[in-house]
Amino acid sequence: MRVMFDSQIFCFQRFGGISRYIASLASEMMKMQDVLPLIVAPFHCNDYLEHLPRSLVRGKKIAWLKNAKLAAYAASALPSILWEHRFRPDILHNTYYYPARRAAAARQIVTVYDLIHEKYPGNLSASSSIVRWKAAAIARADHVICISENTRRDVLNTYRIDEDRVSVTYLGYSALENLLSDESASAFRTRVLGENVPYLLFVGVRVGYKNFGGFLDAYAGSEWLRKNFYVLCFGGGNFTPSEQLTISQSNLTERVKYVGGSDSVLASCYSHASLFVYPSYYEGFGLPPLEAMSLDCPVACSNTSSLPEVVGDAAVMFDPARPDSIRLALESVLASVSLAASLVDRGRVRKLHFSWKECAKNTVEVYRSVLGT
Repeated sequence: MRVMFDSQIFCFQRFGGISRYIASLASEMMKMQDVLPLIVAPFHCNDYLEHLPRSLVRGKKIAWLKNAKLAAYAASALPSILWEHRFRPDILHNTYYYPARRAAAARQIVTVYDLIHEKYPGNLSASSSIVRWKAAAIARADHVICISENTRRDVLNTYRIDEDRVSVTYLGYSALENLLSDESASAFRTRVLGENVPYLLFVGVRVGYKNFGGFLDAYAGSEWLRKNFYVLCFGGGNFTPSEQLTISQSNLTERVKYVGGSDSVLASCYSHASLFVYPSYYEGFGLPPLEAMSLDCPVACSNTSSLPEVVGDAAVMFDPARPDSIRLALESVLASVSLAASLVDRGRVRKLHFSWKECAKNTVEVYRSVLGT
């Protein structure tokens, strides 16, 4: 079976969850018998492709294209067609929803990651265009893969598509523990926070549906949390002027910190945190809780969308719409050494349910069903 992954996401993401998923999926497929995967991204800006075997990728990273993403996508169109004719794939797996031609002979697969643009159109740019493109991608696909049962339900409730054309393959997670440095917890906290104090960790972008504001309200509403813990935010860019104003008005300027960096920095953030907090209103899957579990960090997260599917019994859950519910959940874990230890133990078991190897196996089973083999 010849499987070709197109260039879409690699022209638009330097790094990120979707491009990590496709790179990990293709890498695992290389290890499988009777499967020949190929990522065709003639001109891209993606970091993950640089670390894959040369035989898996057809393309070249052009650093300046990170600021000219449409140009990268356009420039990749003709070379991609030529590679398609040369490779003759049985399956063309579309990595995103941008307008794309249908492959001449290959059966076409598209992965739907979430319905955030449909549910929270004001939170993200170009939502109306992406919703339109997504509908077209779903319509032209021979089969749709969703990354959780919750996303599958949302797709079936939102788009006109037969149930038998939609499957679920859960994601895996990356082994960040291999990236940990030798820096001690106290040294890391002192360097990042300015003093050696315990902290709550928030990871990723902080746009509306991620509910960073609700988390801050819960934290600010607890004198005990403010006194004993800092908040550390990783990724998502520096605090915006609006966020800085909110933090200042809540008298949290000295207690809420930001750090960016590589996956090795992220690994340290998880490893040395007292608690990872994931207060999102909606997730298509939600990789960060698994990443936290893999580094023995207890997790508190929302009880909405796909998150209960992912965390099982290995997290304390709360209602993200109620700051008091968030606050009580955080305090319950942080005030109980036994509960935190129990969450860590359960997380070690829960993470075993998700791997890129299993994701690849299930995805290939979908391909085979579409091909009738």
